[in-house]
Amino acid sequence: MREFKRTDRVADQLQQELAVLIQREIKDPRLGMVTVSAVTVSRDLGYADIHITLLGENDATRIDENLKVLRHARGFLRSQIANRVKLRHVPELRFHYDESIVRGQRLSSLIDEAVADDRRRHDDDEDEVR
Repeated sequence: MREFKRTDRVADQLQQELAVLIQREIKDPRLGMVTVSAVTVSRDLGYADIHITLLGENDATRIDENLKVLRHARGFLRSQIANRVKLRHVPELRFHYDESIVRGQRLSSLIDEAVADDRRRHDDDEDEVR
C-alpha cells in the first residue's frame, strides 16, 4: 500500500505554490495577510479547496473582501500554477475561510480563564482554612 496518495502530494504542492503566489504576486491593496492553512484536492483532481486564514482580522466584512479578491484572482493563480507545477490538468480553485484557528484561540482563552478562576478559588479556599 502506498504511503501517500497522489491527491495529498498535489495538495501539498498547491499549498506551497499558492502561499508564495498570494503573498508576492497579487498586488490588490484590499488583500490582507492571507495564510493558506490547508488544501484538499478532489480524487479526480478537478477541484482544489483552499482554506485560508487572515492574520489578526476576524471581521466578517474583511473576510468576505479578502475572499472576493482571491476568487477574482483565481484564474491568474491557476495559470501561474500551471507554469510552475507539472500537471496535465490544474484543479479549479475554490477559496474558503478557515475558522478553526479563530475557534481554537477562543477555546484556548476560555480554558486559560477557567484555569485562572480555579486557581483563584483554590487560593481563596486555602486562605479560609488558615
